[in-house]
This record gives sequence, structure tokens and C-alpha cells, in this order.
Amino acid sequence: MIIVMERNAAQEDSRMVGEKLQEKGFQLHVSRGVERTIIGAIGERTEAIMEMFETLPGVEKVVPIVQPFKLASREFKEETTVVKVKDTLVGDGNLQVIAGPCAIEGRDKFLEVAWAVKEAGATMLRGGAFKPRTSPYSFQGLEKEGLEILSEAGRETGLPVVTEIMDPRIIDLVAEHADLLQVGARNMQNFFLLRELGKVNKPILLKRGPSATIEEWIMAAEYIISSGNEQVIMCERGIRTFENYTRNTLDLSTVPIIKQLTHLPIIVDPSHGTGKWKLVEPMAMAAVAAGCDGVMVEVHQNPSEALSDGPQSLTPDNFRTLMGKVKKLSGVLKG
Repeated sequence: MIIVMERNAAQEDSRMVGEKLQEKGFQLHVSRGVERTIIGAIGERTEAIMEMFETLPGVEKVVPIVQPFKLASREFKEETTVVKVKDTLVGDGNLQVIAGPCAIEGRDKFLEVAWAVKEAGATMLRGGAFKPRTSPYSFQGLEKEGLEILSEAGRETGLPVVTEIMDPRIIDLVAEHADLLQVGARNMQNFFLLRELGKVNKPILLKRGPSATIEEWIMAAEYIISSGNEQVIMCERGIRTFENYTRNTLDLSTVPIIKQLTHLPIIVDPSHGTGKWKLVEPMAMAAVAAGCDGVMVEVHQNPSEALSDGPQSLTPDNFRTLMGKVKKLSGVLKG
């Protein structure tokens, strides 16, 4: 349930409500706005308990949360969460573009593409150091060396850097080098990893699993938030359906749905969502038109030689063209 305190209620009133909730065995999550404090209470509620809290000083109303996800819900927090990635804001109404190769293949190649996407207008830099692959014989990434290259590129270009985290045992290592930690589609329901990421002071990019329902995806975010980390960005990257012409089926309906059901920002990955570079530009523009907070695009200077996901990667020239179009579209939509 949610306890909404009266406008400008005294801190003592909020403290007393919190103490009463803890006495009743509730887990507390407090959201302090400019004028109001909202207390999320996770636990077993009854009508009697709700009526009791409505009588306490400073309480405006007690609202039951009907969704299985509590802390991520728009009921718990009406205003959209703005996630800060270094000095870049996601969810503030400006479109952010994350770009770079699927995998970091070497220092010189990565620095070259990093500067290319920076000059084209990207606001964040992506690159995989640890690569979860379907085949154990495929390129698995440069691992620690890749992280060092990633952080070097971030320092040189000034862009915040994004990379995937797969293993709870190396969270500290990855967090040392990356500004935004990505949970890949395969790990969306790795609940041990999600809980540990809830304990770090780094924003998390949570990709939707290939067979996950929207509710399951939001519940994965709930794991992170309930463990203490509210800095979560959702990422739609396509789901597995009966269609096999594209790599996945990019579900753009999730953009307005996530914004209606939750207070979390959402970005879209049209590269993984389609698997075909010729479809990336139109689907990126469709995602922007749907109201997303950003897009994630794979860029490689020579996609035919990429060690991972070459068929869905844009060349720097194609990425520059894409940036011109999404910037123009985003400006029109903002009025």
C-alpha cells in the first residue's frame, strides 16, 4: 500500500508513520517530493490496517497498490524517474542515443568508432567486454582488457559508457569501469544478479527477456528497486514470436505501456529488435515517435568483419544519417 502524507506534513508525522509500519512488519520505501512525502509499505495489508493508518496525524490518504509490482508502479511514484548516467539525464524529456559496437574487438578499432559516434551526436557509448553467446565457440569478449579500453574511450570522448554485467562476482570490476551497467536479455530473470545490482550505486539498464511478458519484465526491475537501487532504465529489444524474417519482433507498444504502468524511463534497441541494419533506422524513428527516452544502436566501421552482430550494425556514415533524422523528429515532437 501507499501512504500519501499531507502537503507539507511535519517530518515528525512521517517518522511516526514509518515507525508504526515497521512495527506491523512492513518494508518501507520513502519518496520525498517537493511538497509531499509518499511512503511505500510492502507487506501484508488488511482493511483494518489501512483504516488505522488513515487516522494518524499528517496522513492524507492510504492507497492500495493493485499491481504485483509495487515500487516501480506509477501509483507509488507519479512523477517520472530521471536517471543520471554521469552527467547525462535519461527520462527528462530529451532523447538520448547510445551507440557503439556489439563487442569491443581491440583498442584502436574501438577508439575509432567511439569518436565516430561522438561526432555524429551520440550521447553515450556502448561496447561489450563480456559477451554471452549462444555458442561457446563464438567470440566471448576481451573481458577485463575490454573494460579498460571502454573506460579509456569514455575518458577521451567524454561520453558515459555502457557495458553488460553477467556475473554477480564481477560487479565491482565492471562498475569500476562503466557508468551504466546493462542487464542483458538472457539475464533479465537472473534474480541473484538483480538483487546484487540493487546494492550498487550505479544506474542499471534492464533489457527485456526474449520471452518475457511486460509484467515479468517490470517485476525484474522490482527486484533491483526493492534491493535499494532506484536508478533503473528499461530497454525494449524485441521478443521471440513465430516470425522468423527478423531476429526478434520489436514490440514498440511497450513504450507507452511502461510509461503508463511505471515511473521508469524506457529506451529501445532496434538493432537487436530486428537483426537487420536496413530496419534499424525506420524502427528507431518509430520508437522515437512512440515516445521513448532513447535508442540504442550498434555501430561498426566494417560490419562484414564484426566478430559479433555484424548484420544488424550500422556503418558510421549510416549512423550519422540516422542521427540527423531522429534529432529532427524528436525536435518536432517536442514542439
